[in-house]
Amino acid sequence: MYLYTYDGSFEGLLTVVFEAFERKAWPTAIEQEHQAQPLLIGETIAVTTDEQKAGRVWRGLQQRLSEEATQSLFHTYLWEHTGFEMLFFEYVRLVFVSAGNVEGNYTASCVLQVQQISKQVHREKHRMEAFVRFQKTADGLFYATVSPDFNVLPLIIRHFEKRYADQRWAIYDTKRHYGALYDLNATSLVSLEASALPPKQQGILAPDTLDEEEKRYQQLWQVYFDHVNIPERKNPKLHLRHIPKRYWKYLSEKQPRFLSN
Repeated sequence: MYLYTYDGSFEGLLTVVFEAFERKAWPTAIEQEHQAQPLLIGETIAVTTDEQKAGRVWRGLQQRLSEEATQSLFHTYLWEHTGFEMLFFEYVRLVFVSAGNVEGNYTASCVLQVQQISKQVHREKHRMEAFVRFQKTADGLFYATVSPDFNVLPLIIRHFEKRYADQRWAIYDTKRHYGALYDLNATSLVSLEASALPPKQQGILAPDTLDEEEKRYQQLWQVYFDHVNIPERKNPKLHLRHIPKRYWKYLSEKQPRFLSN
């Protein structure tokens, strides 16, 4: 039995793949080092992330798989559910030991699972792109918080870079404690302690941190939403299908009204 531990990064997981093939010691479990429990029977192999080794594995996958399939593997890493590392490894091992293309080999359970997971992650990506709402702070930064089911922040950055190229913005994942900060030139990933985050109410910034124009904009949007809402045509089931309740915390029209001065 072999337990491989790594630092939790994508490059670290690829390095695990490299080490397993190098040693010809197939893992029975792969865990992040801060979560791993020592084995009573077997060997624990602590893997140090090596970008060169990770790069060799990734290039090998790109040579054998379509762009869609490699993207699905990355989505599996972002899925984060228990056991995703072993599922990732099983798929990659199948790729490297098979003579032909494995993408349509649905008799292998890992192939079908990776495809299904990729669809889930892709769906969450599009919902985040649709439901993220920026709020302008007093210092001119457009700020939004998210807490997606899957780690889709790396997938939505390009969308917001293109859409808001002329604005400084930040999107912070409160569930994973890191965010993306765009400074008009480039986007960088940042991590903050919880105490350093702006005060918020259900993902909406506290009124005293907002730019005055932002407060008026939110009031105007809430009034507009109330007026276009036709009570006679209200369909709660359809509404929830298109906008699940767990996304309401991002939407201005679902927040408590600001009090007028």
